Amino acid sequence: MHPFLTRLRQSPLLADGAMGTMLYAEGISFNDCFDAINLRAPELVSGIHRAYLEAGAELVETNSFGASRFKLAEHGLRERVGEINRAAVALARAARSAVGAAAFIAGSVGPLGRSLAPLGRVSADEARAAFAEQIAALAAGGADLILLETFGSLSEIRQAVLAAREVAPALPLVAQMTFGEDGATPVGHTAREVASALLELGVDVIGANCSTGPRGVFQVIHEMLTANRELLVSAMPNAGWPERAAGRILYPATPEYFGEYARDFVAAGVRLVGGCCGTTPAHIRCIRNALDELGSGFPGPRMLRPLERGQTVAEPALEPLPATGLARQLASGEFVITVELEPPHGPDLTEILTTAALLKGSGATVLNVADSPLARMRMSAWAVATLIQNRVGIETVLHFPTRGRNLLRIQGDLLAAHALGLRNLVVVMGDPTAVGDYPNATDSYDIVPTGMMKLISQGFNQGHDHGGRAIGQPTNFLVGCALNLTPADFGKEADLLRKKIKAGAGFALTMPIWDPEAPARFLEAYGGPIEIPIIAGLLPLYTDRHARFLHNEVPGIIIPEAILRRMSAAYDQQAEGVRIAEEVLLGAMRQGTIQGVYITPPFRRYEIAARVIRGLRKQGAENREPR
Repeated sequence: MHPFLTRLRQSPLLADGAMGTMLYAEGISFNDCFDAINLRAPELVSGIHRAYLEAGAELVETNSFGASRFKLAEHGLRERVGEINRAAVALARAARSAVGAAAFIAGSVGPLGRSLAPLGRVSADEARAAFAEQIAALAAGGADLILLETFGSLSEIRQAVLAAREVAPALPLVAQMTFGEDGATPVGHTAREVASALLELGVDVIGANCSTGPRGVFQVIHEMLTANRELLVSAMPNAGWPERAAGRILYPATPEYFGEYARDFVAAGVRLVGGCCGTTPAHIRCIRNALDELGSGFPGPRMLRPLERGQTVAEPALEPLPATGLARQLASGEFVITVELEPPHGPDLTEILTTAALLKGSGATVLNVADSPLARMRMSAWAVATLIQNRVGIETVLHFPTRGRNLLRIQGDLLAAHALGLRNLVVVMGDPTAVGDYPNATDSYDIVPTGMMKLISQGFNQGHDHGGRAIGQPTNFLVGCALNLTPADFGKEADLLRKKIKAGAGFALTMPIWDPEAPARFLEAYGGPIEIPIIAGLLPLYTDRHARFLHNEVPGIIIPEAILRRMSAAYDQQAEGVRIAEEVLLGAMRQGTIQGVYITPPFRRYEIAARVIRGLRKQGAENREPR
């Protein structure tokens, strides 16, 4: 038996904590290639390894989590896979020698950052080849074992396991997947399914890391060991949910809290324990102290029974769920760029996913998904938003109309949205079916938008439903509302906005504007600062005829006469519409009254939205965008 596996069976083994967190603390930007630091600043990496070893770690992971050909290609380093991975092992080995520790070196391998077919474009063979290339370099560098971590898909980790067994069959293999608060991986695999699948693949150690704090990982491990008590299991949780404060990413779980949970992990049967994002040498030192107090060996075997329905593991208070990315951007004052997407009239998502990727690449920070716009039959916005988040990797805002839903369905839909990871909502009344393509469809509703905002913010987000019954873990929806900056009655619109804010609205999306002074005029009519961020609507005009139609036939839209004249006189009216949109947006930004832009492309011409975003960057607006 390999010395690493022999050691695991003797007593709990302590791994290190986060490498990325420590590099970030040293000033390395998230936009940098962390793996390339092995070549650019090797002393920084080796210093972090030494700090973990001196804190008592008996296993250190190489700084190679993202050192695959796919990840490195994003930084122009595709041809340096072997060099970077071998350097990662060399730095860990050098730190071990410098400290004089008898520690194991684990070659860290993370997911490729690309979805495998049929969900993505990377074939199984391409994925396996990429993993094999990286793992071979780690093995050649002298790693003692291979550690696969933070995988969300069984299909992807399967290719990594097969690659490891092919190019490094003599090295022990630790395979860790990441789980959400619901106890499932991002693609829905349960802890038992993961344990069963990885055991069948012949993995030596199976575990969970990242995503949640100690509590969440403990429940996952409990389920794994309930399914098979003989598993060799690892646990490397985050230091709680990340928070943004003063421009920095912080994790709330203290080192002492980690030390307390280390005892629970070991008592449950965990063989390899360490930390992931947010953990530091201080966390590892507290775990070391806890393990030393327990003494050598493992506690006597403890029978684990499956959790009863509705039962949770006895523990401290629930960890709060993290704020959404959009919530963090708005709270930190970052400028938000979002584009409205219309679901397809059919089952094929190829076009809209391609469009979402285009907009993300152009600089959009979040994408809005409309729900049956103009009461026309379209694919469910829930499905579209979920698949965009999972396949394209950009957060979405789900439009949630109350029209056509009774109170029972609304609450069920909210739970479904939250479980799917759709946490940003814009609550609206929705268009009456009389204007759509099914005018005889039922149009009733039980609750108005402000009532639904209150239901979410004062009910679901507090852990109970409309009837006051507990729903378990409180939700963490960010709720948005609609706003008209150019209303016929400013006083009425201002009063309605106050009502929405009181009900729980956390931001507002406005109807399109064509006057950069509109936000400032509304603010004056409001009578003081608006308590929530305002994201201004922008609809680039397509033609003179389009502009006059909007002005004359669409309620709530007012286009200044000067803009109408410009569109009428323009030789290239589409280009003129883009220029007008850019001018209006930059003018509104200079007023300091908006914190984002909400672009509605005319006639689903999403390339126009991409052009506006790129123009925004070119003209210096990137200084106000998320960093």
